[in-house]
Amino acid sequence: MTHKLEHELGGMFDVTHGAGLAALWPSWARYVCGECLHRFVRYARNVMGVALDGSDEEIAEAGICAMEDFYRSIGMPTNLDELGIHPTDAQIEDMAKRCMIAAGTGTGSAKKLNREDAIRIYQNARG
Repeated sequence: MTHKLEHELGGMFDVTHGAGLAALWPSWARYVCGECLHRFVRYARNVMGVALDGSDEEIAEAGICAMEDFYRSIGMPTNLDELGIHPTDAQIEDMAKRCMIAAGTGTGSAKKLNREDAIRIYQNARG
């Protein structure tokens, strides 16, 4: 779903796909994490090398933070503000609507997203 969310962002604001994905991914990850916590714990441990002892929630958040740190280390944005765009509420509503039309029935595997979910992810990505 991050790709579908980004396609609408990139179409409206003419940003590159990779930078748009980097700016949306942390917001999306935090939004869906509770629905598939075990996947984010595995990601934190096996991909991001998180060795933290703590609750699954703390480990998953550490993995998301590690990914944000990686994005920053290669000069990528981790939110829309860092990307240099500031969508209005109306633009967010439009992107969410278009995203759901484009997504059809494929609305995510970590969590099935609807229009309201997409709105929240875009809003949370503002920075």
